[in-house]
Amino acid sequence: MAISEFNAALKQICSERGLSEASVIATIQEAVIAAYRRDFGGELETLTAAVDSLSGEIQVFDNGKNVTPSGFGRIAAQTAKQVILQKIRESEKEALLAEYSSKIGTIAAGHVFRVEKGLIIFNLGKIQGVMPQSEQIPGENYNLNTRMRVYLKEAREGTHGPEVLVSRADPDFVKALFALEVPEINAGTVKVAAIAREPGSRTKIAVSSTESNVDPVGSCVGQKGTRVQAVIAEIGNEKIDIVNFNSASDKFIAAALAPAKVVDVILNESAKEAKVLVPEDQLSLAIGKEGQNVRLAAKLTGFRIDIKTPGSESNNKEELVVSFEGLSTRTAKALEEAGITSLEALKAKTIDAVKELKGIGPKALEEVKSLMQ
Repeated sequence: MAISEFNAALKQICSERGLSEASVIATIQEAVIAAYRRDFGGELETLTAAVDSLSGEIQVFDNGKNVTPSGFGRIAAQTAKQVILQKIRESEKEALLAEYSSKIGTIAAGHVFRVEKGLIIFNLGKIQGVMPQSEQIPGENYNLNTRMRVYLKEAREGTHGPEVLVSRADPDFVKALFALEVPEINAGTVKVAAIAREPGSRTKIAVSSTESNVDPVGSCVGQKGTRVQAVIAEIGNEKIDIVNFNSASDKFIAAALAPAKVVDVILNESAKEAKVLVPEDQLSLAIGKEGQNVRLAAKLTGFRIDIKTPGSESNNKEELVVSFEGLSTRTAKALEEAGITSLEALKAKTIDAVKELKGIGPKALEEVKSLMQ
């Protein structure tokens, strides 16, 4: 039997697009029934359609009785064509989403294709990458046709088809960049244990080694700093501190506060709090500009960190308490002065109650909201 034009087209489309003939035929039947009801009425429960996969002939039945109207073949053929085209579009979308879903957590190169309402749209080849303001590095310029790397976060169906949510501000972007530059990470001998980042300003990254003869920090820095400098160049000269991870919390906290030197770390493991003593001449270094160094150390280690100098408990002059992971020094002190000294105590408050506290302005309130979520 000669293969009809319909059957040949059906087989070719199914082969090229990875579709099953049964799924295409079933979809055509549904569409034909919908077209029949629109033009001729009938009950959905009693209507069926038959599609001959060889000839392409389409018939409609109501309770088993052939009710195919005269001239309905043209309508049915047009419907079948539309269904197949729609099926192709859907399969292409599904294939594209599946392809990029497998790439989530990796880095891709693209160029800035469009800028609209704060969104940066990247051309990644087969698909567009969408970068909202929250995923952009503050102060970074995104000029049209600029080529740069982005971190793939989520493949999703957008308003104009499949798209990928991309980022340059995510801490995992820095982690992925190191994986590209440091062969030991891909080999599994060096592991990124933790990372904390304030995009465009500073990142702290803690690394460990599975082999005693491999220096994890040295591996990430590279000979004459070549590896870390390659990462820094990609993220706009953002400062990067690379420290050794340690399963002993006190040693890890001391390392996380680098470049400051630590005298002692007193832990309260159950409350995830640490009192850190530093020499007076190291106090400002330990705290960092606007509290950034200790704030990032708190994010990196997961501990609330109080920075003190020896003897400060008696005179209380040099004491600075940085409360809660992720809050600025000023906001943390305002909460502490209000008697809120733990995350649990904070979450027990309503946003309206926090808003009324002395020292909590709009910016501080946004910080607190983020922590309370």
